Parts: sequence; structure tokens; C-alpha cells
Amino acid sequence: MNWLQRFCLHCIERYQRNGGGENQFRVDCNFTPTCSEYTRQAILRYGALKGCWRGWLRIRRCNQRDLVGKIHDPLK
Repeated sequence: MNWLQRFCLHCIERYQRNGGGENQFRVDCNFTPTCSEYTRQAILRYGALKGCWRGWLRIRRCNQRDLVGKIHDPLK
């Protein structure tokens, strides 16, 4: 694992420890697993650049603030 992966994972873990989007932005994630967990898994599997890119694309799809149910979308 290179330094960029470690840095990105550290930032995500800190974000998750501090309550994630629910605590910091007052929104609940529409997806299962959450966008931050999905990004963490993508970084571990694909590396920092591709993993962050896949996470960014997932976050861009997370735009329904009042969604009642969760969308199950695991990393493929």
C-alpha cells in the first residue's frame, strides 16, 4: 500500500469516526454500503486514483435527500 492510499484511507476513516454525512452534513446516505465505505473498499481494491474516482462517481449519484429506502449497490 502506497502513501496516497494510506492518506486517503486515513481521511475516510476519520470522516467515518466523526459521524459521516449524517453528523457533518445532516444527510443520510441513500446507499448500502455508505458512499464512504464504498470508496474505502474501492481504494483497497483498485488503488487510490481509480478508487477515489469510483467513489466520486458514486457520491454524484447520491442526490435524493428524501429517499425512504436504501439502494443496495455493492462494489463490483
